[in-house]
Amino acid sequence: MSRTDRMDRMDRMSRMLRLARPVLSAVPSPVPRRQRRLAGRHALVDDIPFVLPVDSVDTPALMAGFTVDRAAAARLLPGDELHPLALPGGKGLLLVTVVDYLRTDIGRYIEFSVAIACTHGPRPGPPLLPGLLRGAFRTGQYVVDLPVSSEVSVKGGKGIWGMPKHRASLDFKVGDTAVSSQYEVDGRLGMYIEIARPPATALPLRVGAVNYCAFRGMLMKSSVYLDGKADIAVGRRARARLVVGDAPRVAALHGLGIADDPLFTVFLTDARGVLDDHFECWFLTGTEPGRTYGEGLGSVVGLGQSQEWPEPPRLDVGAGP
Repeated sequence: MSRTDRMDRMDRMSRMLRLARPVLSAVPSPVPRRQRRLAGRHALVDDIPFVLPVDSVDTPALMAGFTVDRAAAARLLPGDELHPLALPGGKGLLLVTVVDYLRTDIGRYIEFSVAIACTHGPRPGPPLLPGLLRGAFRTGQYVVDLPVSSEVSVKGGKGIWGMPKHRASLDFKVGDTAVSSQYEVDGRLGMYIEIARPPATALPLRVGAVNYCAFRGMLMKSSVYLDGKADIAVGRRARARLVVGDAPRVAALHGLGIADDPLFTVFLTDARGVLDDHFECWFLTGTEPGRTYGEGLGSVVGLGQSQEWPEPPRLDVGAGP
């Protein structure tokens, strides 16, 4: 591509951003009125004190999406009513999101989410459309793995919302040209993600998202809302490196056929997040008697409220993207 072509492309991108910013800025907050009405009220759940809403502020985060084999992704979804989001060519979507929660009711911790974009219902959705009509297709993400830094985060996230949290060694590194995170369990690599910092688009982002998780043989649905300014790269402008390790919790990911290059990358420098205290759950059913999904209640019984972190990751995974 010639220098003139590159300049023309940058000019077109700048014009698109100028048009997009006022539109996105006009999007109302997705946080439900009930959350705003309860602001400042106190709750004590499983002996964990909360001041509503359950939120975080000044929160940096990275996100990257990679195509995967849709049939392989379907085999990781529990029950009969979750289906991988359909992309062209028999592909699905793996979402890797890492959040450095700097200020919360339970202290600072890092959360490393590995999830499959999905729909919920008796039948799979058509290609692409569930990404636009998320409510109609109950579009969300099924969380496959969710390591976090602290014990209290496991106690609350799994015991209350059914998220598959477990304590691990984590880091979150922000540099001038790249943002990365790594997680290890018992000295074994879980996953490493590094994204080249996208252009400073600073697009206003006010979105709600749905998490589906398996716990106690039930499908747990929770909602999170995000408000911040996002730097975004799409297609060939997005660069990332994803390394899946040999820790047992990520073993199934090796069969997904994860693409080398991302569809998109996102970096938020200081977003605000709200986790809704309202959630739903259903029995997970199947044709095999006696089968259960997710960990049981015993995995949270006896957990304390420690905010201590394990030692940081030590394994060297090599050069960046």
